[in-house]
Amino acid sequence: QVQLVESGRGLMQTGGSLRLSCVASGLVFDDYSMGWFRQAPGKEREFVAAINWNGNVRYYAPSVKGRFTISRDNAKNTVSLQMNSLIPADTAVYYCAADEAVVPGRSRMEYAYWGQGTQVTVSS
Repeated sequence: QVQLVESGRGLMQTGGSLRLSCVASGLVFDDYSMGWFRQAPGKEREFVAAINWNGNVRYYAPSVKGRFTISRDNAKNTVSLQMNSLIPADTAVYYCAADEAVVPGRSRMEYAYWGQGTQVTVSS
């Protein structure tokens, strides 16, 4: 079955950096756009970033654009999220997700498969 496993959880200070990774199995990775979402306590799960199958198309939420970078390594079935200049508002559980689409989606409804999530906490 399809599995997405995130890693890279951490407790960071404001201004710090953290890299999240997600390894996919049970699917043909090249056939999928990949996304990162996050959910803070008491809030809806929100879009963070997405990337198409070959990395030529990338989308970012306005709140993270310029600070976060999404990338993928198809040889390793891995998608990563490099997070720089972290702020307390970035505190959330981060999820990677897979969308069998050519153009990556920005709505959680478009993603069929999800990881279990990894906690990122940024202190002030």
